[in-house]
Formats: sequence, C-alpha cells, structure tokens
Amino acid sequence: MNLFQIICIGFLLLPSACVWAQMDNTPPQPAPAYGTDSSANSVDNGDSRMLTPPPVSGQEYPTSVGSSERSNYLRGGMAFTSAYTDNAVGSVTGRPLSDVSYSVAPFISLDETTSRLHWILNYAPGFTFYQRLSSRNETDQNASIDLQYRLSPHVTFSARDGFQKTSNVFNQPDLGGVAVVAGGTQQPNFSVIAPVADRLSDFGNAGINYQFAANGMVGASGTFSYLHYPNQAQVPGLFDSSTQGASAFYTWRVSKMNYIGATYQYQRLVAYPTLGQSNTRTHAVFLFYTLYVSSHLSLSFFGGPQYSNTVQPPQPPLLLQVPAARAWTPAAGGSLSWQGRLTNVAVSYSHIISGGGGLIGAVKMDSATASIRQQLARRLSGSVLGGYTQNDVLGSAIAASTNGHTVSGTASLQQELGQHLNVELGYTRLHQVYSGVAVLAATPNTNREFVTISYQFSRPLGR
Repeated sequence: MNLFQIICIGFLLLPSACVWAQMDNTPPQPAPAYGTDSSANSVDNGDSRMLTPPPVSGQEYPTSVGSSERSNYLRGGMAFTSAYTDNAVGSVTGRPLSDVSYSVAPFISLDETTSRLHWILNYAPGFTFYQRLSSRNETDQNASIDLQYRLSPHVTFSARDGFQKTSNVFNQPDLGGVAVVAGGTQQPNFSVIAPVADRLSDFGNAGINYQFAANGMVGASGTFSYLHYPNQAQVPGLFDSSTQGASAFYTWRVSKMNYIGATYQYQRLVAYPTLGQSNTRTHAVFLFYTLYVSSHLSLSFFGGPQYSNTVQPPQPPLLLQVPAARAWTPAAGGSLSWQGRLTNVAVSYSHIISGGGGLIGAVKMDSATASIRQQLARRLSGSVLGGYTQNDVLGSAIAASTNGHTVSGTASLQQELGQHLNVELGYTRLHQVYSGVAVLAATPNTNREFVTISYQFSRPLGR
C-alpha cells in the first residue's frame, strides 16, 4: 500500500465522517468552537480545540529555536556542501576508503494556509560528486509534502510523505526544518546506515481525526515506509524492506493540560533477503498519556503488549524451512519537546517491534534520540543531534547473527553572514556493530567533517 492508496481510502471515508460530525439531537445552532489541531507542541489558547497527542499524531518534533515561522511564504535558495569522510566505502578486507564529496542542492519550499487547509511542499534536487569514487556520482532527489485539511469544525484529515534518492544518507538538505525526533509509536527504522551507496527511501502516513465532544476525540491512520538499494553489490549483507501499518485511537482530555487514551496498532514488516521474503505481522494495544505543561513544553508516555508472528525464508546452509516464531512482548516509550526563546530540546525513547531498516528481517528495537539547538548569539547558533539504536532480529538463531547497534552524533555551528547567507561547520561520528553484515562488519566507524554555505530567500504569498 502506498501513500496514494492511503489518501484515496481517507477520502472515501470523508463523507461518512462529515455526516457523523454533523449528527446532533439538539436544534440547529452555530458550530461549537471545538475542533482538532494536530500540532504536537502547543496547547489551547482560549478555545476548546483538542490536540492530537504525539503518540498517535505521527508528527516529528520541531527543531527550530523560538516561535514557529509564519505560513503563507515561498522559500528557496541554494546550498553547497563539501565533506571529508574517512569511511566512504565499507570494505570486507577491513581497509576503509576515504573520500571528499561536493554537493550542490537548490531547494524550494511552499507554505500556505487558508481557513481550512494548511499545506507545506518541499523539493530539493541535488548533485553529489566524489573525488575518488567518481563512479558513484549521484543526482539526488529530496521531496516532502505535509497537509492538513479541516473538513468541519470537528473533523481533520492529514497526510504527509517524504522521499529521498541519494548515494549518501548524510546529504539531507534542510527542507524547511525537518525534525529528527518524534514521539509516535509508528516511525520508520533507518538506523542501519550503509556507506556511500545508492539508496531510495520513502515514508508517509495519512489519517483522519474526529473530535466528537468537547473533551473526546477518535481517529484512524495508515502508514508505510520503503527502503531500496538499487545496486545490491554496494551493500553486501543489507536488503530491501517495506512496512505497512494501520492504527485507531481514542483520547480523552482530562483537563486542559492532561490527555489520556488508547490505541490499537497493526503492522506488516517485510524484508527481501536473497533466499525469499521475511514477513512479520504485529498487533498491539497501547495506553498513552500526554502532559502539555505549556504551549512550548510537552511530555508523553505510551506502553502496552505487542504480539508478533514472524515467518523467515529457508536458511543456509541446508535451506531448511524455519518454523514461524510467535511471541508476546512488552512495548513502551516516552518523549519530551521544549521550545524556549533561545533553546530547543527534543528527546524520545521507544522499545518496540519495527522494520529491520535493511537487516534480514523485522527487529525488536530499542531506540533513543535527542536534539538540542541553542542560540549562542544574535547570528550564531549551535546544535547537537544524537541517537542510539539496538536492533535484535526476530525469528531464527541464524537471523539473529545480524543483531547489532548504531550510535550516531552530529555537532554543528551555524553562522548568519547576512540576511540571506549562512555558513555551517559540523562533525558527524557514526559507530555501527553488526558482525553479520559484511559491508559494516570490518569497518564499523565513520567520521565526517563538513562545511555548508547556503543562500536563502523568503517571499510572502498573496501580499
């Protein structure tokens, strides 16, 4: 199932949702003030609209400092990045190859809001060149769309999708402030990072929320992700994968600051190793709680049982069929988001069954991520991004030989040179331990230093 199909299903549900939203036993009267707002980091400002809590909203936390940027703007520009990597190509001989890359990426962003619709469209093509690995020069594609449409004062439809085609996962231009931390229970697992290799990835979701009472809301959504390596010879030991999921939730606003609720979640997690298809299906019921301390600070927690049924392809060397593996496991997580005047902090942790992100099958994943951005001076800011992920493959003991973990971190300084010109200096450290993955086993460490010079402009729309 792709995003187009999910959106089509959502629109098929819209008429019934609208009728449901308008049903009332009282005489006709003006629409009440409550509706839905899927913002993950704000609280009500004098009205009775409910928010969609982070565990079920599917949104990422913002990473900008201070208040959010205004909408109804056309933004664009150009970014040039030069980077040195000491492990450009993982080698089974244990001798990594270093290289210098150059990337040029124009970008454009359209952010528009009407009385019922808010949508953001980002697009950034790019070109990446390598000094030594010229055969891996790449035309990059980065695109994302995020829309929210208010069908009535009570019903909101939302959809979002992000696509990337690249030879280097570090070449991700700033598409309007893409976040790296989220509090949701259904997020893609892209923690296993290959060296310089052609890669296609996509993640999207669509959902509809209905606030049926002043303090009650229900909703349903579908998600999918896709990871594809066009040249398998570049990534021995890694494989294509895809995920599809669906969920439904109920949430109750106990007070202005406190939300509680429950959600049911289904997932189909597929990996495509050489000998066949690894297929895992999960069912889970989670309880969740969100505390909106203020318009800039929120805390969320979720937890509950998760059932999995895993079918692995025949395993070498005898190619014997492996019996299905079934298990009940606990799942839990939490997240925090704080936007201050000069500081932004986002933190999340989850223990959950997820897609393998390139491994031979679905995994039991422990993942922690954090983002801190600080305004150091009027034109100078710094940021630190970090994450840790432990991936334990479900199924047979042979598949478990690819278990491992990823530790990553990036520190950078951003300096405004003028109204439109910026420069960024940064360092990335990547440590991966996956003894059963050939492309990563011999060269687990990657160090990358980079400098980016960008020109940006912003133009109001309809003014």
